[in-house]
Amino acid sequence: MNADPILDFSGQVALITGAASGFGQLLAHELGRRGARLVLGDINEEALATVADELAGDGIDFRSKRCDVSVETDCAALVELANSAFGRLDLAVNNAGIAPPMMRLEETDEAEMDRQYNVNLKGVMFGLKYQLPLMKRHGGGAILNVSSMAGLGGAPKIASYAAAKHAVIGVTKTAAVENAKYGVRVNAICPFFTLTPMVTGIETPGVSGEEMQVFLATGCPMKRLGQPEEVVAAMLMLLSPKMTYITGQALAVDGGVSAY
Repeated sequence: MNADPILDFSGQVALITGAASGFGQLLAHELGRRGARLVLGDINEEALATVADELAGDGIDFRSKRCDVSVETDCAALVELANSAFGRLDLAVNNAGIAPPMMRLEETDEAEMDRQYNVNLKGVMFGLKYQLPLMKRHGGGAILNVSSMAGLGGAPKIASYAAAKHAVIGVTKTAAVENAKYGVRVNAICPFFTLTPMVTGIETPGVSGEEMQVFLATGCPMKRLGQPEEVVAAMLMLLSPKMTYITGQALAVDGGVSAY
């Protein structure tokens, strides 16, 4: 058992989407080493298998399954895996998401809007739809949806992404209000640009990856991008079984950007 009760997840069952890379991969390791049993989903089966091997090597109890969060039946199946394997669900992190190409709003077409909503919004709503009943059946739990600073304000050249991430916050607050009386907390986390594959993989013609990261950092008072560990630390706190009076919040993890 973890010595610190604030970060002790012993015996808890945690579901994470987008678990094969970025925040999801790191969070799986952090929750697992603090005693959680894990149910992991990702559309990338090869990368998910690599994470599974790492967790098995650390003796962490987990189940994993391919999950395309834009498909409702996949989201339902991942929750059913938690129920069949562990008989309950205490924590859920709707983390899977995709980045958009950078373009002005008037250049955005219907296909890109659909792509952003199908993964970044439907993936959260489908997750909640099946996670909530199982949590309520066992007396409560905590759900964390991954939004973005683009969900809290304007986001030039990524309008479709901003629209979906704003919607995630609206859904989060609605789910929090609807389910507070059942002991289920629902929050969102809103990172600024962080050095995960989603950000380091941004491609802009004529601009190197390093130049793009320097440019993105200029908008942050700390003048740097976030580290994945910094965001995951905040995720752990919001999921903590001791944070029982925090729900319906959208927490900015942004190096001070929202203070402007």
